[in-house]
Amino acid sequence: MFGNIILILCAMSLVPNFNLAGEVASVDSVTITVVYDNEALVKGLVPSWGFSCLVQGLEKTILFDTGGQGEILLDNMERLGLDSQEVQVVVLSHLHGDHTGGLTDFLRVNPRVTVYMLDAFPDHLKKEVAKRDAKLLTVQEPVEICPGAFLTGEMGKAIPEQALVITTDKGLVVITGCAHPGIIEMVEKSQDIGKEPPHLVMGGFHLFGASRKQVREILSQFRGLGVTKTCPCHCTGTEAIEMFQETYGRDYIQCGVGQVIHLQR
Repeated sequence: MFGNIILILCAMSLVPNFNLAGEVASVDSVTITVVYDNEALVKGLVPSWGFSCLVQGLEKTILFDTGGQGEILLDNMERLGLDSQEVQVVVLSHLHGDHTGGLTDFLRVNPRVTVYMLDAFPDHLKKEVAKRDAKLLTVQEPVEICPGAFLTGEMGKAIPEQALVITTDKGLVVITGCAHPGIIEMVEKSQDIGKEPPHLVMGGFHLFGASRKQVREILSQFRGLGVTKTCPCHCTGTEAIEMFQETYGRDYIQCGVGQVIHLQR
């Protein structure tokens, strides 16, 4: 199991780092690095509509979603000093191009990965994985990727989606692409599977068209579920993100390309 989420800004670093305990990240920490997002937090990194983050430090290195354009994804990773060859697992949250568009380019440079995609994905994407000689695993039910990381399995009907969940001593870290089945539903499903309270929820929450009343209700439900830290981005929408920042204060984490969150062992 892993411990504290690192949440203190290190002003001297090239990229933002957060450390709950106020410590420098140790060599055995797990890190989540945002490599694709609408916003960039560091000069020289390219923002673009979509989402992707890299999880390092577990038994397997996991790339969650691939953003919309492979060139931007790979360039951002290179500028952040992240080696695409070290990725062992690619997880695709849902079918939309701003989360799967970078897959082909990524597989060109590193086909030695296992790709987890929903069984509901169309054949052309499954064939693309096979064409690059990568291993394909289709997902319907919850599945463990490696100790400390699991997928919720397929959720929702109109736009099926899955979340990546990391277990820590503080609770669950839930990472969503767009949360089309509903962000509350995805957090609850993660909790049902992981049997622990949610600690950090990050990614797209799909609230850009929601009213302030609806967002307030979501925030109330987050508090009720025990979510202590949030890092909303992408399709969450500017107004909703501002409301999360207002409500969570110091427990709000700004998202954007270059953000690094450490999960201390």
